[in-house]
This record gives sequence, C-alpha cells and structure tokens, in this order.
Amino acid sequence: MSDFHLIDVNGELEQEPIRAGFGRGLLEAGKLDGNVVAACADLTDSTKMGDFAKEFPERYIEIGVAEQNLVTVGSGLAAAGKIPFVSSYAAFMPGRCWEQIRTTICLNDQPVKLIGSHAGVSVGPDGATHQMLEDLALMRALPNMVVLAPGDSVEAEKMTLAMAKDSRPNYMRLAREATPVFTTKDTPFEIGKAYVFEKGADVTLIATGTMTYHALLAAEELYKDGIEAEVIHCPTIKPLDAETIIKSVKKTGAVVTAEEAQITGGLGGAIAELLAENCPAPLQRIGMKDHFGESGEPNELLTHFGLDAKHIRLAAHHVVELKK
Repeated sequence: MSDFHLIDVNGELEQEPIRAGFGRGLLEAGKLDGNVVAACADLTDSTKMGDFAKEFPERYIEIGVAEQNLVTVGSGLAAAGKIPFVSSYAAFMPGRCWEQIRTTICLNDQPVKLIGSHAGVSVGPDGATHQMLEDLALMRALPNMVVLAPGDSVEAEKMTLAMAKDSRPNYMRLAREATPVFTTKDTPFEIGKAYVFEKGADVTLIATGTMTYHALLAAEELYKDGIEAEVIHCPTIKPLDAETIIKSVKKTGAVVTAEEAQITGGLGGAIAELLAENCPAPLQRIGMKDHFGESGEPNELLTHFGLDAKHIRLAAHHVVELKK
C-alpha cells in the first residue's frame, strides 16, 4: 500500500485518542531534557499532561482557568531558557488568548509549544462553543508560528518529541475522540515534511490530521472506480512542504484537500494559495464551509458536514472531470 510503513486501513485498526500520544511524548521529552516544563489551564486529564505532572511536579505549573495568563507565563519560561509546553482546549487556546500568543510569543519569537486539544467537530456533544474550527487559520496567519496536526496517536508522540527540539513557536491541534491508528513507530515524521502515503496519477488528495485516514479510504474506493489517487499526508500545515505538493499536482493535475477545520485559512486555503502562485489546477476543498458545528455524535457530525471518505471520493470525481 505504501512505502511509509502504514497499517492496512481496510483492516481492523486499533483506535486511540490522539491526545494520548501527546501525553506519552511529553513524558518522554521530559525524561530526555530537564528544560522541558509544562503548564495547563486546569485540564491536565483532558489534555493528557497528567503523567508529566506526576513524574515532574517541580516542572509543572497549574495556571487555572486563565488561558491568557497561561501563554504569557509560557513566554516567560521560554525567555528564561526553558522548553514550555502549555495546553488547554483549542476553543480557549488559541481561541481566547490569540492576542497574547501574537504579542508575547510570536512577536518575541519565543519557542513555546502550544497544545490545542478537543479541536474539530468530532468533539461531538459539547457543541459549537467547544468545536474549534478556526485554529488552523488563526495560527497560520502568525509570523514565526509552526502549525501541526498529527494523523493519529503514534504520530502525535513523535511530533511532541520533535517539537521539544524545535527552536520556533509551535502549535499542535489534537482531537478528542479515539481515532484509527494507521501509522507505526517506523512511519517517518519530520516537522515541515509532507508524505506521499499512496501513489497515483489521476488526482492528488492532500489531508491533515484525522482526515488522512478518510483520504486513504477514499483512495481505495477511487481505485475501484478506475481513478488512481495520490494521497499526501500533510501533518505540517505551516511551513508547507511545497516541493512535495507541487511535484504531485504537476503529475496529477487535480487536487482535493481535506481537514476537520474551516477551509478558509486552513489547509485548503494554504494549498489554494500555493497552487495559485505556482501550479494552478482544479481544486475542491473538503472541510467546514463557513459555518459552525453543532451537537451530535462524532461520526454522525463528520458525515453530516461531509468530512468523510465518501465526500472526498465525490470531490475527486468532480475535479478529475474538471481537468478533462
């Protein structure tokens, strides 16, 4: 299926919350480097910082429900030479404290690691107030900020370790619910790289976060339709791996993007900007189209808003026809 050590997506896959991988990665990063510290806005269990806090209580700070203070404390810790990881729900960070992130972290280029958990409509019954969909756009617009979205819990663990070694401000978004684990410990990950998980010649499917799993499922169905889809997993939304993306689009001539976020300003927006300037091609973006989420079961909501393999497949057919 792939040269990148993936698990067969048509098999019965283990499911685990992506945030669990972050928790493991943070604990390991703390063991590897005594400068790694953590702070949270009263959500250690939800964001999976609990194991780090128990192992290193002297390196953990409970800020309380004060997200604006959380990120400014993080900036101060970074200025003092520490490697701070700060976490909350994405609806509150960056949602509630974007200006503090902009001014105290990005403007000063402090290497704070921001973890926005419970992102996307798959948060489920909590509803629109807690279903953060604008975070990719908010963070991508900030100078100096690296924007990341792991595909599964295994990649989240690797990503956390890479963030600890990166000298820039980083933002990583995490989903709440258990999702399929389709990568392995041998699947490569590097900040700034995109990966061709499936090779094809007719259409390029570019996905990030949990949507990569749906893109791989769509590619299997498209093959049955006589369409060879190239699937690119894009865990780094900023900086984009322009070389990998443009090379694929020049070959296929048609593109579908997929993300569990607003298509305005998110991955779809980033790809549209890149292609408009370098390699124009028919493009359709799968994501939230200028509206908020609502309460419901996670899979029900993904289907309702068109964020699944079926809709990626339909979009691929559409852009292939446009190409003709």
